[in-house]
Formats: sequence, structure tokens, C-alpha cells
Amino acid sequence: MNEVWRSSTTVNLLKKRAEALKRIREFFEHRGVLEVETPLLCHHGSCDPFIKSWRAYVDGADKNKACYLQTSPEYAMKRLLASGSGSIYQMGKAFRGDEEGRYHNPEFTLLEWYRVDWTYQQLMVEVTELVQQFLPTIPITHYSYRQLFLEYLSLDPWQVTAQELQNSALAHEVTIPDAVDVKDIDMWLMWLMATVIEPQWKGKGLVFVYDYPPSQAILAALAETEYGTVAKRFEVYIDGIELANGFQELQDATTQRRRFVADNEKRRRLGLPEVVIDEHLLAALRAGLPACAGVALGIDRLLLSIFGQETLSQIMAFSFAKV
Repeated sequence: MNEVWRSSTTVNLLKKRAEALKRIREFFEHRGVLEVETPLLCHHGSCDPFIKSWRAYVDGADKNKACYLQTSPEYAMKRLLASGSGSIYQMGKAFRGDEEGRYHNPEFTLLEWYRVDWTYQQLMVEVTELVQQFLPTIPITHYSYRQLFLEYLSLDPWQVTAQELQNSALAHEVTIPDAVDVKDIDMWLMWLMATVIEPQWKGKGLVFVYDYPPSQAILAALAETEYGTVAKRFEVYIDGIELANGFQELQDATTQRRRFVADNEKRRRLGLPEVVIDEHLLAALRAGLPACAGVALGIDRLLLSIFGQETLSQIMAFSFAKV
């Protein structure tokens, strides 16, 4: 009988998990990266229209004064960086709405770190070194975002039209959700990535994708290449499962404000509630965020691969279904 009060995992895996977290902390301690803690409950959430935040209310308080459980500690950590913290990391809980399943849990453990005076290329190397502490022989592949779409779909993301992307989805017999805006190129790119490309990476180990379209920059800086502007951003997959997302961090407050405003405009078009812009973060950027690269890595997904399990619930003390 699967009694609901019991743990989702085993005592043996709990011990292995504890040992893995210890080794991760030792990895950063040996490299002189400071561990920090920032609030889980804040007055601001993420404006990203593709991330759903959990809102929290104090009993009896004004419902218009909602707080947010953080989807990432990024904003607070950047305020520490601007305060002179130097390179830092944080390992703790994060929360995202409408995420429950084999590789998702609304509450999960996130490892996020920032390296001052590093490039995002250097940070990709360190991500590899961290994973190799546990999986020393794991295969590693690197693609630029443009190279990826040219190789898998024969499409150039810097030249493609929404109609061409829709035709590609139909050719690959991809189910098109009702929520997709057929005129939105980025929506098509992300959908094709998730449904056509990522499933082909099972068994390929670590796959790095870098230099994204500028429209997907989020909090990343931009750079010019021979084929156009790119976002200095990377994502990491482990056997086809998204593991980490990293940036060469944007330092300009004016540009960041424009991106937040654009995100809220997109939220309105999608019928989503707007999110109050985090003025504390923008003030930190104005004060001077040091040149740095940062990355957020899903610990539970990493442990899933290390322990050879099938679902996140198998390596968590209690999955969301048991809380």
C-alpha cells in the first residue's frame, strides 16, 4: 500500500542526496565562491511570461499587496553582487506554478551561482566540471542556437518566418497547442525545441546550446556576430532534460527596464497578470553590477541522472502529491 504519509523516496537515496549536496558545497568552497542566502518571499516576482510565480498573501492583509515565492534568487543575488560580494552561490528552494510531473515539481532545489569577471564561456566549462564530479565519463556536445536549428530542422532562426516554423511543426507531426500565437516566432522556436529537438538527446549526455536570438535574451547581454545580434546566453541539457540556464549578465538598467516592460506587455497579450517591476534590481544595476556570468541549475534533475532514477519524486523527501 502506498501510504500517503510516507516519504516519496528511500532512506538510502536520502543519504546519497545529502552526500551529493555536501560535495557540491565543497566544490564551491575549494574555488573560493561564497555561499549566500536570500529571501524566498519577496515583493516582486519574475516578469517572464513563460514562468508562473506563486503569489502569497498574509491572512487579513490587502489582497493587492501580494508577495511572491521566488522562481529564482537571481534578483537578490545581483543586489549582493552590486554590493561588492564577489563571486557567490546559493543552493535552496525555488517555486514555479503549474509545474508538476516526471521532471517537474512546484517546489524544487535550485543551485545558482555568479562568477565576477568571468565570461559565459568560462562558466560553461565550470558547469561541465561540476557535473563531472559525479558523472566523470559523461559525453559533452556544444551547439550554437543557429547551428542547432540548421542541423536538426534546416532552418535559420535569424532568417526564418513564423509560417516556415509552423510548416516545420506540421511536417514533424507536432501537436500545436491552442495557446500558441501563430505569428510569434519565439513561441514556435521554443515549441519546436521542446517537441522535436530535445527528445533526440536522450543518451547524449550533456548538451550545451549557446548564443540565443536577441528576442530571447531575458537578462543576458548582447553581442554582434557575422549573422546578426545574439544573446550571450546558454542552456544545458542532460539526456534531453533541461538542466541549467546561464547568462553573460546584462549590466544596463535602462535596457533591463525595457525588457521588463516588454515582458509585461506580452503577459497582457497572453491574458496573464502583470508583475510589478523590481525597482531594487534596477537600482542595483544603476549602482554598478560588476561584469559577471551567472547560471541556475536544477539540483533535482541532476540528482535524477546521477542516481539513475525515472522521476523527481523518487529523489525528493516528499513530492508535491504528498504535502
